[in-house]
Amino acid sequence: MAWIDMVDEDKAEVKLAKLYDKLTRSGENEVAHVLKVQSLNPDLLEDHLKIYKTIMFGRSNISRRQREMIATVVSDVNECHY
Repeated sequence: MAWIDMVDEDKAEVKLAKLYDKLTRSGENEVAHVLKVQSLNPDLLEDHLKIYKTIMFGRSNISRRQREMIATVVSDVNECHY
């Protein structure tokens, strides 16, 4: 199994701490590992979040529900639990 260094919530500084705060406002106590693996590069994490929001919430010819279904199928095909 691969190991990726991640910055825990209690060790996050400045920009990363602000990003973590945004990610945990929904009532979760910790950031999902799929996002935390980018914690060594907060700029990358921030860009990832922007792209995700654009893809899932931006203007599109398909509905949000359809986008979620596509994401679910792709994750299943890739045997990804996220």
